[in-house]
Amino acid sequence: MLSNLYKNKSLLSASSRLVRLASTAPSTGPSSFKTEKIIETDDDNKPNVVILGSGWGAISFLKHIDTKRYNVSLVSPRNYFLFTPLLPSTPVGTVDEKSIVEPVVNFALKKKGNVTYCEAECTSINPERNTVTITNLSTVQQLNKEEEQHYGLKQNVPAEIKYDYLVTAVGAEPNTFGVPGVEKYGNFLKEIGHSLGVRAKFAENLEKANLLPKGDPERKRLLSIVVVGGGPTGVETAGELQDYVSQDLKKFLPNLAEEVQIHLVEALPVVLNMFEKKLSSYAQEVLQGTSIKLHLRSAVSQVEPDHLIAKTKHQDGTVTETTIPYGTLIWATGNKARPLITDLFKKIPEQNQCTKALSVNPFLQVKGSKNIFAIGDNAFSGLPPTAQVAHQQAEYLAKVFDKMANLPNFHGELAKATEKYDLLFEKSSFKPFSYIHYGALAYLGAEKAIANITYGKRSFYTGGGLMTFYIWRVLYLSMIMSARSRYKVIADWIKLAFFKRDFLKDL
Repeated sequence: MLSNLYKNKSLLSASSRLVRLASTAPSTGPSSFKTEKIIETDDDNKPNVVILGSGWGAISFLKHIDTKRYNVSLVSPRNYFLFTPLLPSTPVGTVDEKSIVEPVVNFALKKKGNVTYCEAECTSINPERNTVTITNLSTVQQLNKEEEQHYGLKQNVPAEIKYDYLVTAVGAEPNTFGVPGVEKYGNFLKEIGHSLGVRAKFAENLEKANLLPKGDPERKRLLSIVVVGGGPTGVETAGELQDYVSQDLKKFLPNLAEEVQIHLVEALPVVLNMFEKKLSSYAQEVLQGTSIKLHLRSAVSQVEPDHLIAKTKHQDGTVTETTIPYGTLIWATGNKARPLITDLFKKIPEQNQCTKALSVNPFLQVKGSKNIFAIGDNAFSGLPPTAQVAHQQAEYLAKVFDKMANLPNFHGELAKATEKYDLLFEKSSFKPFSYIHYGALAYLGAEKAIANITYGKRSFYTGGGLMTFYIWRVLYLSMIMSARSRYKVIADWIKLAFFKRDFLKDL
């Protein structure tokens, strides 16, 4: 399968493969069956490090860890890295989905040393025997090795991978907060498959609405889009949808374009509450200046097939109930722990009370474990679940592993420790993780953005508007991890200046 990454395919087959890979379900549940084989990489008598995930934390850690000192295995059912900050641009074709993905092997092949990539689902972490259980196996490939090693594995038969150190970076999944109907009728926006689903749903609704007469209530419902969540993902998604309607749809279906209504529902009194007040107020003014309808202080209580019910709490304390019909519903609010992580809560006594993520100490070591580390959205350290947090944690943890390898007999001492595992790090003068906030960015639509660029507590730029939109683009380009993806995103933006968006239902 890895060889397919290097073959030229037609656009249709490439898109089909992308949908298939993106729709792979995340790992779930404990392992209640007996595994057939235990894989243990023992190359040059180096410690085995297993990385779970292929997101910001996992790939950043892979890029920075010294693979000459460790045998590294990366396990993920998704064989590509996704640049999530530009995901809201993909449903309407501002940026192509394939432009913001990079195959995992492209990162792994740049490493020197023993790196194994395993395209499979991790269904269980087994701290009592230092293994992870995998299933739905597609590929096991030892990269940078001249001789191929055959593991004798079968695709649908569970196996276990042995580790000396485990780095969990599986992220989180969308949180519906127990609202009935969200999972059944809503669309999320965390993966490529979600983007394709939103596009297909909206395009299908446009086709249906075009066959109905103007003034028909069903036509009005089909042309209503509800985005729940006033954070960066929700606001940017609403802005991109509005851009498509006003810049593209208006040219070839003007009658439909003027009837499309985008609703943005947020439970808090303001959108983008992570920004300072003047920026969030500016963002609200920009959104209200378009045809986007804001529903602030409104919490969704129920989702039905054709409408949702939101309860709005007014400043005087009264609560009113509003019914909002929709054709397309996008749920872009909140995260919760994946079943793989909630299962691990039960296996480590110090994690029994955790509900959102694994509790870690200042060295990103999972509390109650000597050899499991957590970074990104599946780690609770009092920081927001953002890409820059995961990236910085990964860089820091790679330095920790470098120092562990440099200290004589550190691995042996840690393996023998029976309690207070973080004391060994303190005695060895390891510096605790320190997060540096670089600010926040958000696109509002209509070529306007807001930005607060900082370095820790020092602020270098705060503003909004057209110039900030170009700053937003430049900074996002600088964050993309590969030159290949950076080039493709630039090409998409240049193409947008001369042609319409590629908004195709079946792509």
